[in-house]
Amino acid sequence: MATPTLEVRNLRTHFFTRGGVVKAVDDVSFSIQRGKVLGLVGESGSGKTVTGFSILGLVDAPGRIVGGQILFQGRDLVTMSESEMRDLRGNRIAMIFQDPMMTLNPVLRVDTQMIETVLAHKKVSREEARQRARDTLGMVGIPSPDERLKSYPHQFSGGMRQRVAIAIALLHEPDLIVADEPTTALDVTIQGQILAEVQKLASTTGTALLWITHDLSVVAGLADDVAVMYAGRIVEHGAVSEVLDTPLHPYTYGLIGSVPSRNKRGEPLRQIPGMTPSLLNLPPGCAFRTRCPRAAEVCMAEPEIRELAPGRDVRCFRPMSEAAEQAA
Repeated sequence: MATPTLEVRNLRTHFFTRGGVVKAVDDVSFSIQRGKVLGLVGESGSGKTVTGFSILGLVDAPGRIVGGQILFQGRDLVTMSESEMRDLRGNRIAMIFQDPMMTLNPVLRVDTQMIETVLAHKKVSREEARQRARDTLGMVGIPSPDERLKSYPHQFSGGMRQRVAIAIALLHEPDLIVADEPTTALDVTIQGQILAEVQKLASTTGTALLWITHDLSVVAGLADDVAVMYAGRIVEHGAVSEVLDTPLHPYTYGLIGSVPSRNKRGEPLRQIPGMTPSLLNLPPGCAFRTRCPRAAEVCMAEPEIRELAPGRDVRCFRPMSEAAEQAA
């Protein structure tokens, strides 16, 4: 087996606040091979975005990585200096943020920002950099890219700004892209176009993709594998078709059941009872125990993640079987 583009091992990212220690990411492990897409899904507050920020080394105080390894092509990003990380960020590793204004400078024209991004990592002429910027804007569906290059971010709509941010991430055809819900603000047509482009990028250039989202329909059409996060931990991991068709963890089952299209006409919408627990005050044992219809006394202990079948990992003492799922 070739070295994965990204391998996260037992990652722990904690925030040290006045109220206590928030274990935003707690013992998270996964890997992404070259040209593959991993979908990272879960409710808001489950630790998805902090996982992405940890990979890029963008966690600010009072947060910090307190344990684990983040191996990019075999090199541990956790132990790298800031100058080494700067060489990788935007070049070999790119991040697409949920808010495009975390990428775009409001007082600089788009051409200035894109050309400088190219020149920061490649020794090419300014004209070649401009051509690369123009081609990439066209790739993400921005009409009249020559004119749009001369615009400022405030002259774009929110969806157009997000497309510019995605174009900047694609400029160097990076080896790894961490995408934090980048298509949430886009209409369905443009979302489909962007997803098709990133799939093409992954298959033709070998770019590995970590796609962070709460939208299971996007994961179903885009990802090869899916990891489900809850309360800072991965509770299920496997091939996307297997996880979505036969979920093993009750939380995954609840997420899939909450999608409106899966309800029969006239039936009330299904939902997961209760709220995600505070990471400052997690219940003892399994964090999902208080919301789980299958909870039992054994769930008062803390479950370890284990492989139930080849390529299927689950953190649960009483996982769903196919028979139990059909009976539910």
